[in-house]
Amino acid sequence: MIDTALDRSIAVGYGNLGLLVRRHLPGWPTDSARMDGKTVVVTGAGSGIGLATAEGFATLGATVHAVTRNDQRADQAVREICAAVPGADVRPVACDVSSLDELRKLGRIYEQQRIDVLVNNAGVMPEKREHSVDGHELMFATHVLAPFALTSLLSNSLTRGAPARVINVSSGGMYAQGLHAEDLESEHSEYSAKRLYARTKRQQVVITELWAERLRDRGIFVHAMHPGWADTPGVRESMPAFRSVIRAIIRTPEQGADTIVWLGSAPAALQSTGGFWHDRRARPTHYLGVAREDEQDRRRLWHYCQSILDERLDS
Repeated sequence: MIDTALDRSIAVGYGNLGLLVRRHLPGWPTDSARMDGKTVVVTGAGSGIGLATAEGFATLGATVHAVTRNDQRADQAVREICAAVPGADVRPVACDVSSLDELRKLGRIYEQQRIDVLVNNAGVMPEKREHSVDGHELMFATHVLAPFALTSLLSNSLTRGAPARVINVSSGGMYAQGLHAEDLESEHSEYSAKRLYARTKRQQVVITELWAERLRDRGIFVHAMHPGWADTPGVRESMPAFRSVIRAIIRTPEQGADTIVWLGSAPAALQSTGGFWHDRRARPTHYLGVAREDEQDRRRLWHYCQSILDERLDS
């Protein structure tokens, strides 16, 4: 009951106090297991929650592939992780995940390898409407197309690591948005960075559930999570006023990454698939009176992403 009350309160549950209280409640899930010999791929690993996630997996003994937009950021991420975790096995990987061509090249790098955990964490929130090199709205390209494409392109590598895991890093903001299947890239909506960000995060959760259905028989467990309110470069740059208001309760990147690392390592995360998690517990995917999307709209999102990927792979 306390955990549920924290979750519904939002302000308390999403802040650092929520995590601290939950850690002392009866039934707090056991800590992560060692991951020696495991391979973890983390996108958006150059800073914030992505960097903290990569460091968390490195601490558990995993070989971590830190994916960032360019070589310089990737090398810097490796240096920071190795400084925090001496002896860590961390590999720099440069890839702009908003580019389908770069994602395809990344898929080729791993096509003969084994992957145990894929973390789709990369995120953006531009002040003005921007588009990817392929012409897609940038947040849709980064938060929806990229996780969709990487899960597809790396599915054989994940099958080699079965039981393997895919973890999509969403946002609690998605609770306030529906799917909007009639305008999936929000090109016909007035631009609001926060609203479109939340909308793509809703789409990401739907994609998670649909991939979970398709990959269940291959031993690949697909989950989404939200980290609460964490102090990341994205929050500092895109929402400075919001950060100022919640400064006293904002989570560290490490606290935001806690559930990601737990989902990627704890045996409990292999008991189900397709969940939406916060602070190591599965949460509902709809609050605040936002209507549940119907199956037709969910499939419309899937087929839209698949058609884009098929067109790019055939080109």
